[in-house]
Amino acid sequence: MPYTVIIAAQARKKLLALGKPDRLRITDKINQLGYNPDDPGLDVKKLEGESGWRLRVGRWRVIFDRHELVKIIAIEKIGSRGDVYK
Repeated sequence: MPYTVIIAAQARKKLLALGKPDRLRITDKINQLGYNPDDPGLDVKKLEGESGWRLRVGRWRVIFDRHELVKIIAIEKIGSRGDVYK
């Protein structure tokens, strides 16, 4: 994996609380993100007015920081579309 993926405790807790289908789908997309964050098959956008990025997985959003020099993706939040940006 070209990038090391680090998941914050808050994001890990939310991921584990999700139902199995959503959890597996989000985990799969996070793994893809770790291999190639520029993959055109991923719905990734830079956050406006903030540092960080978002990955869209259905109605769920994964908020993360991308550190190019050390090849780290730090997952900060996982939540539904309406709640994750608050």
